[in-house]
Parts: sequence; C-alpha cells; structure tokens
Amino acid sequence: MNAEADRDQDQQGHQDQRARFAALRAKGMRHKDAAAAMGLSEGAAVAAHTGAHDNALRATRLRGPWVDLLQALELCGPVLALTRNETTVHEKTGVYEKVSGSEAMGLALGEAIDLRLFFSRWHAGFAVSEAAANPGVAPSLSLQFFNPQGVAVHKIFVRDATDRDAFQSVIDTYTAPVAPNAPVVFVPAEDKAAPRDDSAIDRAALAEAWRGMKDTHEFFGLLNKFGVERQQSFRLTEGEFTQRAELGAIGGLLNEAAFDGTPIMVFVGSPGCIQIHSGPVVRIESMEMKGHGNGNGEGAAPMRWLNVLDPGFNLHMREDRIASVWIVEKPTSDGIVTSVEAFDQAGELMAMFFGARKPGQPEREEWRRIVRVLPRLQPAAQNP
Repeated sequence: MNAEADRDQDQQGHQDQRARFAALRAKGMRHKDAAAAMGLSEGAAVAAHTGAHDNALRATRLRGPWVDLLQALELCGPVLALTRNETTVHEKTGVYEKVSGSEAMGLALGEAIDLRLFFSRWHAGFAVSEAAANPGVAPSLSLQFFNPQGVAVHKIFVRDATDRDAFQSVIDTYTAPVAPNAPVVFVPAEDKAAPRDDSAIDRAALAEAWRGMKDTHEFFGLLNKFGVERQQSFRLTEGEFTQRAELGAIGGLLNEAAFDGTPIMVFVGSPGCIQIHSGPVVRIESMEMKGHGNGNGEGAAPMRWLNVLDPGFNLHMREDRIASVWIVEKPTSDGIVTSVEAFDQAGELMAMFFGARKPGQPEREEWRRIVRVLPRLQPAAQNP
C-alpha cells in the first residue's frame, strides 16, 4: 500500500471516529468518557478532529513554547482554567497573571489562577471549537493540552467575560505550522510500578527525616530519598504524623469550612499541572448522577459527586470513588502544617486540602479546629 492510500485509510478512520464521537456526545457523554467508550485516549479523540471536515467539534494543533502561550492569555481577560484527574475536577475563573517558567516547568501566580506547571509532560495542545446544539449559542472555544498518553493535563475555556478576539489571536499566533496530514502520536500508558515492600523502607530514618522538615515542599524530596510511595509513607508513620479519617470526612470538612467561612486551599493535580484554590467555599452540594455506561448500551452504576459550586470556583469530586482519607501533619519553620488528603481505589491522589496561609504565617486555628472534629478510623495493624 502506497503513502497516498495510507493517508486515505487514516482519513476514513478519523471520519468514522468523528461520527461515533458525535453520537456519544449527543447522548450527553463528556469528551473523556466518549473517548474511553471508543477505546481511545481523549487526546487521540481530539486529534482525530483536526483537518478539514464538517463535524461540530473542530481541533487545530498548537505549538509552544507553552509558557509563552499562557503568558499571552493575560490580554484575554477572565477565562476558565480546568485541571482534573480520574476522579476530581477543579475549575477556576480568572486571569492568567504572573506566568513564568521554562520549557520544563512553570508557575501561574495570579489572584485566581494559581498553577504549578510541568511542561515536560505536555505533549500536544489543541484549540478546540464545538458548536452548541442551539444555533443561537456561540460555539464553545477552548485550549486543551495532553500528555504523551493522551491524558488531559490542562484546559482553558472561553467565558462570557473573555475577549474572544484576543483569544482567537492567541490561537492564530500559536497554531502549529505542520503538514495537514502530520499525525499526533500518543502512546499507551506504562504499568504503574508497585510500591516497595514496607520491610524495605527504613521506617525509623523516614520518621527522623520527617521530624526534621522545615518546609512542606521538602516532602516530595523525602519520598524520593526513601523510595517510598505517598500513602505508604503515611502508613509507616501512622500515629505520629498521620491518622486515617472516615471516607465522609471530605464532605464534613467542606461543610464545616462553608459554615464558619474558614478560607481553605484545594489542590487537584493532573499528570502535568497542579491547580490551587485559595479562599472560602460557600455552596456545598452532593448529587447522584446516572452513569453513561460504555457507549454500547450497557448501563453503569450511579455516580455520587461532591461539589463546590461557587462563583469563580467549582470542585467536582467522585465521592463514591474515595477509598481512603488521611490527616497529615508536616513540621515547618512556621509550625505544624496539616493537610487532609483523599485517594481513590487505584491509590491515586484525588485532592488535598489545607487551611489557607502564606509562607511565614502559622496555620490558622480555625482550620485546626475543623480538622480536629473530623471522624477518625482506628490505625491499621502494622507489621513489625
């Protein structure tokens, strides 16, 4: 088969993918879920919508440097920044301000948009336009970025207050100058390495290093130094620095913070970005939603979502997927800093919660009061 025939076959394949994707979207499925129902990564499903076609969703490949692109967004005014993982979605509306970084890493330190960016894991970016079902409504317009496995690392959506002309100018400036048929290649995810056996970890040295921390950011280095997985480190120091909480503790935490107005910090990470909310939360709602199944008519169990639905900040967390919750204390030069961390059944970190604070300030007593009343579980039996 010659190169022209290969291209024709690829185009037919993309046309079939676009048709099926549109049908799943018409059933109300999110991009990620529709792609999964097709056996594709979300990045591959979006990439199939590049080039010339008449489908409602259209994608244009973007180029970097990504830090330059994000800096250019400041002139667009308020947009919605979205970072998510398998179980939790974090949405903030604001302006991309104080963006800095390199090809590998970056920061956004705006009043509303607060990000830790790992550009070395950003493999492909697209400008995505999707026509609304109502022809009187403007198309949805967004920038979407994916890692090498096609997992979304960060998305940016136009909102009513966004300067659409400025947003389109950013797209035009950063459209990738690639051949029309040049494919975006995504690769399968590698199997996650199993944690080392607990007996292989120097538990005493781990605890000693933990006691010596002066900054919460030292914790990542501590995990690497001892070759210990995050929840494994919690188990090995349980009773001194960590405690297990009941699975409903996250809902209790959010409701307590909303009741007394305590400002908190909410961290949610993807493979290439950590997004942070700092401030109060007000409207906390739980809701159950019907699952969409696998796209072939097979049903799925209802999903139970825990939500923060505030102007400027939305959090959507699969409460039914919470498998463990830990209360974690870390020594710092400003005193003990306490986090509450939720993990899913796969052991992946869903979200972290802190009391809002600035470097140099001690932890808020109001936050400590919220944490103190969270229901605990008995420690698990430890191997000697």
